[in-house]
Amino acid sequence: MSAAKRRRVAVVGATGVAGQQFLVSLKNHPWFEVKRLAASERSAGKKFSDAIKDASSGATRWFCDEPCPKEFLSITVEHAEKLILDDIDIVFTAIESDAAKIVEPIYAARVPVVSTASAFRYEKDVPVFLPGVNIDHAALVAVQRKNRGWKGFVTPGPNCTTVGLVFSLKPLYERFGIGSVIMTSMQAVSGAGRSPGVLSFDILDNIVPYIPKEEEKVQTETQKILGKIDNGTILSAPFNVSCTCTRVNVIDGHTESVFVGLQNKASLQDVKNAWRDGYAEFLSLGLPSAPPELVHYTEEPFRPQPRLDRNMNDGMTTVIGRLREDNVLPNGIKYVLLSHNTKMGAAKGAVLTGEYLIKTGIIE
Repeated sequence: MSAAKRRRVAVVGATGVAGQQFLVSLKNHPWFEVKRLAASERSAGKKFSDAIKDASSGATRWFCDEPCPKEFLSITVEHAEKLILDDIDIVFTAIESDAAKIVEPIYAARVPVVSTASAFRYEKDVPVFLPGVNIDHAALVAVQRKNRGWKGFVTPGPNCTTVGLVFSLKPLYERFGIGSVIMTSMQAVSGAGRSPGVLSFDILDNIVPYIPKEEEKVQTETQKILGKIDNGTILSAPFNVSCTCTRVNVIDGHTESVFVGLQNKASLQDVKNAWRDGYAEFLSLGLPSAPPELVHYTEEPFRPQPRLDRNMNDGMTTVIGRLREDNVLPNGIKYVLLSHNTKMGAAKGAVLTGEYLIKTGIIE
């Protein structure tokens, strides 16, 4: 199939927050046509409009800022473990890791699976694609199919905190080399989903200094995504990554304070040029969900700010500011970035990944 032909899509986990974000991202999409929706047994057999309605109060549980696309309301939700794939070309999944471990292999046996779950991120034969960053990791698709006997494959997206960091690091790594990275995140509450306590008084007038397993995820994923393919496996990027991840009283948008020790000294203008030019080849592909810039540098000294900058290019652009020299790390620089955790960092970023895989021939 060509990029011009619309692929038939199933969205699994459609009733949850991330699944709903997929539906918004796929509305009137020129390359994808949503044919099936799936969720847990609780929602199976219901029209989508009924599946997102609270049985006791009658309230509609729709969590996106955008309204629910009307064309999806009448689709009957299927049981995720019994999803029919006969008329499906790609599955987008937005489910918890435990559920993904069960159902994603069922789907991948027949069709490509683009996932927001972490279930397979750390498997040696699983690529974690980030558009414009590591398309060479497509070599793992053949390895994965051979190892697992699948016709399709699984590719999860990175943790939302990893996304903006890697977008900022890739051009620097290519042009100057990286010796070390230190990052402190100030993460939005939406990154915790609907976890009890996080959206209540725990976060008001407060900063929570620990997010379980987050720091390890960011460190591991950054090195994997920026690593090199060698003999059917990924050799992790050789630089060390040290993180402190915190939760702050912001609805959407992860802010990160980043310190990078470069292997080769670069002027601040050299760094800005690297960000400006680093994704030109990717942007030339003309993908439907791609923003005009993957990375935008602002000279405003008080930016980026979540409330002002998270929705740049509909939340698909990482905004960077406050670039300065650092006098602690060798050839050190430091900057602040902002990335939209529920758009580029979740469903809309996964849709862009699907487009990327089609355009580059990894999904036929």
